[in-house]
Amino acid sequence: MSILRAKPVFFATALLFFAGCQTEPGGIQNAKIAMAQRIAAEPAGDYYIGRRYFKPDFKFWGYVRRPNQPWSTAQLVMLNEKQKLAPDRAALKFGEDNNYEYKLYGNFSGDKVYEPASNRVYPEFILKDYEVISTNPPPIFKTQMSGRADAAQTRYMIEKPEPQF
Repeated sequence: MSILRAKPVFFATALLFFAGCQTEPGGIQNAKIAMAQRIAAEPAGDYYIGRRYFKPDFKFWGYVRRPNQPWSTAQLVMLNEKQKLAPDRAALKFGEDNNYEYKLYGNFSGDKVYEPASNRVYPEFILKDYEVISTNPPPIFKTQMSGRADAAQTRYMIEKPEPQF
């Protein structure tokens, strides 16, 4: 077989191979692309992006990251509310804002705060103000993407945002 005839066969075989390597449904891949575009479009500034992560038995607030950074860089934080109450606490609707996305104004104190239910320490974020970005943002956790999250199974599980977000 000449090299000229082998190229189309090789190309077709490689195409079939790589098509078979796709491990995610197109909808999830499209969501990842949309999330990356959304993060890249965030304006620079002196603020953070926060995702409320409410678990009834835990006292942490949620994940906080810098604008234009992926969710995999976010830190799970304890919120210092001496200057401004957390949105759910101010409304006396504890945890009702689970999974909401916020623009947070404030800073990390550099201190670590012990959280007894998880027996871990988390960075302290001093909240000065906030704005709601979305009450229904795109998923950042594996259980959100799979749609198979069972509250009883995940009650004590502390998830981390997926690396691709």
